[in-house]
Amino acid sequence: MQEAFIVSAVRTPVGKKNGSLSQFRADELLGIVLREVVNRVGVDPALVDDVVGGTVTQVGEQGFTLPRMGVLAAGFPDDTPGVAINRQCGSSLTALSFAAAEIVAGWRDCSIACGCEIMSKYGIAAEWLNLTLSNGKPAGMPIGPAYLNRTGGKFVDQGQAAELIAMKWEIQKDELDSFSMRSHQRAHRAQTEGRFDREIIPIRVSAADGQEKILDRDETVRPETSMEALAGLKPVFGTKMMTAGNSSPISDGASAVLLMSADMVKKLGVKPRARIVTSAVAGADPVMMLTGPIPATAKVMKKSGLNMLDFDRIEINEAFASVPLAWGREYQPDWEKVNPNGGAIALGHPVGNSGCRLVVTCLHELERIQGKYGLITLCTGGGMAPAVIIERV
Repeated sequence: MQEAFIVSAVRTPVGKKNGSLSQFRADELLGIVLREVVNRVGVDPALVDDVVGGTVTQVGEQGFTLPRMGVLAAGFPDDTPGVAINRQCGSSLTALSFAAAEIVAGWRDCSIACGCEIMSKYGIAAEWLNLTLSNGKPAGMPIGPAYLNRTGGKFVDQGQAAELIAMKWEIQKDELDSFSMRSHQRAHRAQTEGRFDREIIPIRVSAADGQEKILDRDETVRPETSMEALAGLKPVFGTKMMTAGNSSPISDGASAVLLMSADMVKKLGVKPRARIVTSAVAGADPVMMLTGPIPATAKVMKKSGLNMLDFDRIEINEAFASVPLAWGREYQPDWEKVNPNGGAIALGHPVGNSGCRLVVTCLHELERIQGKYGLITLCTGGGMAPAVIIERV
């Protein structure tokens, strides 16, 4: 068996809803990170065996196998293939697991895992909401009787699931808001100290006045956030506690991770930055649905032989504040090691992109502190969660 190594990892800044990145086509935005991830280590794109990408809403400009379209937009050779993965919010972390697994199996030597989502254009459910068949009839809901039989016949959306989680783990509203404020504070500190500078690709965009500018930082961070402001926000999703302040915002972004086998690393003389230790995936209750990181973490730790004390950095996606807080109730982590530069509540959650983005950020943070092991996990719609462990080398 081969080992799979990360040799390059980059991302765009995260753009806010209808912000600077919303002007891009998805293939063009993805093409930017694909081109950059090979250029940073001087690797010939012709050596890339496959591009495995995560996208949730595979419709319009994000449809028709977006990774293949991104390959062409990046100027890669015609014979570079691509494939799209959809595990909801875990799509691009699953893409990384699949790409690494093929290297471990000896089927590939050089692959790119990536993610891209422009939620400003294609919101959740855009691939089926109001969609019609060729005869004009409704295309139908993907959530059918088999799913609803597991949920008591009622569809529970993610915001409602987030509140159910808060109730089960006895998480109060002020704790949700405090966690959210800390996410913004940490993200602002990271921006101020330049912690994201190495991982972000500065992108030339058009400003509102028509002038060009360089976007080199995430647009969704709100350093002015306060407990008073968060407390004043109205609940959404038909809940009592979940607000726009303790939920991740609609956002846009792309990221890419270049993976190589040990043989390819040696052949090219490329310096590996991290090893993919192992990965796992878990299903969860489809009603609360966002609890998947809890069993996924248990699975991936068992497979690796590592425990919570072994991780120098942990990135768990902040789809809603209750998700990492409930996970934390179970594992009692050192919170200084968890999302130390803020999470999706501050940095945004372009759903198909987030898994790879978390890996990019975790790797650079491990390098900054000279840490060894990092854990990355995130919840998904429908009740699932992937998890990956990386080791800085």
